[in-house]
Amino acid sequence: MADKQRKSQGSTGTLGFLGISPYEEKQGEEYMNEEQVEHFRQILLAWKRELMEEVDRTLHHMQDEAANFPDPNDRATQESEFTIELRTRDRERKLIKKIDESLALIESGDYGYCEQCGEPIGIRRLEARPTATLCIECKTLDEIREKHRAG
Repeated sequence: MADKQRKSQGSTGTLGFLGISPYEEKQGEEYMNEEQVEHFRQILLAWKRELMEEVDRTLHHMQDEAANFPDPNDRATQESEFTIELRTRDRERKLIKKIDESLALIESGDYGYCEQCGEPIGIRRLEARPTATLCIECKTLDEIREKHRAG
């Protein structure tokens, strides 16, 4: 079922996957007001909950499916599948850490502001990437610097 939800995300990205509607900005409202902060808190908590459920499903799947196949090819296939699942869960574990960091930023009142320049990151960017810590301009500069260092 989660796979079907992921495929149907469409243009709403993370929000569609979590079943949360995009925030409707009101003319003249203050950036990161209580309503916006609560909107992002709900997004982050729902996302974390979904990831934690996926971890539980993987654990149960691996326990239920673990078998000592007599055929070496079957064993190798199962080990490959488990390795891929564990790699995916490791990425999700890192994402959960980022979500927790974003929730801490909400608590401190710093969520939604660029950690480099202090400017607002923007509602739409945060909805697309709720764990973003850089505004689009600083992120672009960061990627250019990284590209030059690597190249």
